[in-house]
Amino acid sequence: MPDSVSLSLLARHPLCRPEVSGLPRYNAGLSEDEVRRRYGLHNIVKLGSNENPYGPSPNVIAGWAALADRLGRYPDAAAEKLRHDIASVNGLESSRVLVGNGSEQIIRLIAEAYLSPGERVVTVRPAFGLHEIYPRMMGAEVDAVPVSSDATFDLAALQDAVKRPTKLLMFANPSNPVGCMMTGAALQDLVDACPSHTLIVVDEAYREYAEEDPDYADAQAILEKQSRSWVILRTFSKAYGLAALRIGYALTSSVEVAKTLDTVRDPFNTNMPAQVAACAALADDAYMKDCIRKTVSERKRVAEGLRSMGLFVAPTWTNFVFVRVPVPADHLATELLKRGIIIKPWKEKRFENWARISIGLPTENDTLLRAVADLAL
Repeated sequence: MPDSVSLSLLARHPLCRPEVSGLPRYNAGLSEDEVRRRYGLHNIVKLGSNENPYGPSPNVIAGWAALADRLGRYPDAAAEKLRHDIASVNGLESSRVLVGNGSEQIIRLIAEAYLSPGERVVTVRPAFGLHEIYPRMMGAEVDAVPVSSDATFDLAALQDAVKRPTKLLMFANPSNPVGCMMTGAALQDLVDACPSHTLIVVDEAYREYAEEDPDYADAQAILEKQSRSWVILRTFSKAYGLAALRIGYALTSSVEVAKTLDTVRDPFNTNMPAQVAACAALADDAYMKDCIRKTVSERKRVAEGLRSMGLFVAPTWTNFVFVRVPVPADHLATELLKRGIIIKPWKEKRFENWARISIGLPTENDTLLRAVADLAL
C-alpha cells in the first residue's frame, strides 16, 4: 500500500514524474532483526517471505569459501556459464536466456523495454506487487482481474479482459499470494484469447512446488507452439534457497526478445557469488526436490491445522498458504509479532482480511499453529 507521507513529499517535488509520485511502495515485509529490536525478542519464526527454510544445496555451501579469492574482480557481465546451464536444463539456446538480480529486476526490464504511457496491461489481483507497480511506473494502464470468490483464477474474466487491446499480460502461476494454479487447458485458452501483438509473461517463481501435479500448465510447451512473444520468469530465491543472493532468470520466445531486455539491463546486474551458487544449486536437483517434498508435506499439515480452527485456507500449490481471518489481517500479524512470528498481512483493497503465511520448518509451523489457536480468532 502507498506510504502517504512519502507520496505527499513526492507530489510536491517538481522534478518527479507524475507516474512515480502516485506509485505505492512495495511492501518487502519485516526482517528478523527489526522484529527483535521492536519487540525485544530473541527467537524469531520468519514466515513472511516464502523462503526455503532448509537453505541451499550442500554443494553451494561447500564451494562458498573458495569464492573469497575472487571478490576483487568483476563478475561475468553476461553470466555465460549460468545462462548455458539454464538453457541446457530447459532445452533452448542460451541466447534466449536472461539472468537478473532476482526475477523482480526482469519484471522492471520488461516494463522499461516494452511499455509506453497509456498502453494496457492485464494482470490479476491480488498479485505480486511489482506486476502492477513497474507497469504503472512507465505510465501504462493496469487492469487487474480479481480472483474468484473461491480464491481461484477467474478464467472467464481474464479471457474477457485480454480481448480488448492488451500490450502485456502478466501473472504468476502458481499465484502469489493466493497460491492457486492454472491448468494447461486454462492457460491455452487464455493465450488463444490474447491479441496477436500481446507480450505474454508468466511468472513461475513457485513452479517447482506445483510441477508434479499433472494438471499444472507447462507454460514453455504451450507458448512455444504459438506466435506471440513471451517471457517466462523463474527464480533461485524460493525452491533453491538462494534468496539472499538475489538471482533469477527469464526464458524468452526469441533471441530478439532477450536482446531487447538485455539492452535495458544494468551492466554487471548479477554478482559472481550468485552466479556460481546458482550453477551449483541448479546441478543438485535431488536436494531441491527433497526440500519440495518436505515443504509440501508441511504445507498440507499447516493448511489442515488452520482449517480445523474454522479458517478458510485457499487451495495452494506453493510454499505458503493464503488464509482468510475474521479480523483485519494487520491485527493478526501484530499479535503474532508480539510472539516472535512474522507473517504477511495483505493490504490490497477487498483483501484486508487475508494473510499469507510461509511454510517453515516443522517446529516453526508448530509454533505458528499454537499461537493462532491461542488467539482464538
